[in-house]
Amino acid sequence: MSMAQPLSRVDAFKRKGGDQQPRPSIWSLLPERLRLALPRTGWALVSIGLFACLWELLWAFGVADPRLLPPPHIFLGNFPEQLKFFNTARRWQIGVGQNSGPSPVEALFYTIASSAMRVLVGLLIASILSIAVGVAIRYFRLVDRLVLPTITLLSPVSPIAWLPVAIFVFGIGNAPAIFMVVIALFFHMVLSTVNQIDGVNKNLINVARTMGATKMQLYGRVIIPAILPGLLVVLRLNLFGAWMVVLVAESTGVGYGLGQVIMMARNTFNPSLVFFTIALIGLLGFLSDWLMRLIQRRILYWVPQTTEVLNGL
Repeated sequence: MSMAQPLSRVDAFKRKGGDQQPRPSIWSLLPERLRLALPRTGWALVSIGLFACLWELLWAFGVADPRLLPPPHIFLGNFPEQLKFFNTARRWQIGVGQNSGPSPVEALFYTIASSAMRVLVGLLIASILSIAVGVAIRYFRLVDRLVLPTITLLSPVSPIAWLPVAIFVFGIGNAPAIFMVVIALFFHMVLSTVNQIDGVNKNLINVARTMGATKMQLYGRVIIPAILPGLLVVLRLNLFGAWMVVLVAESTGVGYGLGQVIMMARNTFNPSLVFFTIALIGLLGFLSDWLMRLIQRRILYWVPQTTEVLNGL
């Protein structure tokens, strides 16, 4: 009769459940998009935090005068008081009290929505017009000769120079602010569209011609899809310019608007309100750029992501 062999340590460990797979970490259970977004969000908060800390240090050592350059804890900490100034549509009406009209929180949302609406409408009109004109310049030789020199001539003109024209033509209201956004983007986007068309790979055009594509099919199925990635990048960059221009246009008087708040803060010498509005505009611009990048990924799903490809070099 054979004697039982003693169990080794490995066998004993396996019998106790040592051969089980380790439990997955919480990080691995998160969706892939969330795992990619969290580090970027964290680094963005660190970057903003470092800038705010530097500003606070300048205030703590007496370099920055709090009456002229109030630190973030002053103009962001007094949030309820700052909101009282956003009711710009009724503040200057005769016989209307300061506290009449919408509540401070409602006035804040009205102001943000009004400025964002002017930016988005102007951006949409400028995009449609500029792409249509840019394609027409390269599609029709007569349009190229008649229109392109004028657009090149007007492109260097500052959008601020068009402000009196906007007031003369459209008066006071939303129309001049939207017109200013369109003017600020239109000329540059037309030239960008023309340059993008000129830079399309000639092999794609030759292959399409070999397969019998007409001129209209060539533009609709080859050239326009080829220039979309570059045009969306230009659109993203011009989005920041649209926010800059709309603030100047709103300062002329449009009811609700961030430009109105900035002008009121300047006239009443309220630095805290100025920096509070600047921080709000920066946040809106950041969110607009994030939304534009999200739309760009959705539309251009076939374009590979090239972000941070050189970080490992």
